[in-house]
Amino acid sequence: MNFTKADLRKELTYRASRSGGKGGQNVNKVATKVELLFDLQQSALFTGEDKVWLTAKLQSRLNRDGLIHLTSEESRSQLDNKERAVDKLYALLEQALQRPKARKPTKVSKQARAKRLEQKRLQSVKKQLRKSDY
Repeated sequence: MNFTKADLRKELTYRASRSGGKGGQNVNKVATKVELLFDLQQSALFTGEDKVWLTAKLQSRLNRDGLIHLTSEESRSQLDNKERAVDKLYALLEQALQRPKARKPTKVSKQARAKRLEQKRLQSVKKQLRKSDY
């Protein structure tokens, strides 16, 4: 990882709106739902190669303007929802940047090959014994 949550916060845009769900009268008065927008292509945190990789991995998360759009409305506090949205984005980017290890091709061992052939031979014998002579 070459970025921190603090670095990430500098490039985020937030929008707040009224949230649904629990909260009673608070829901009707206070804008606690947080929408987080992150422009991946304009970010200075990632190299060009990382941006291409992230764009491919997060294609389903990008809106038509090329922004990553996350929402959080679990809490009754706007500040808590902001923190949760940042945590979600950080986890999403962290997971998307994981590169899979290259598979090292290996040969089947002699013992495994012999065991497989022995099982095939035993199966064949079993089938031969089932055949009737008449």
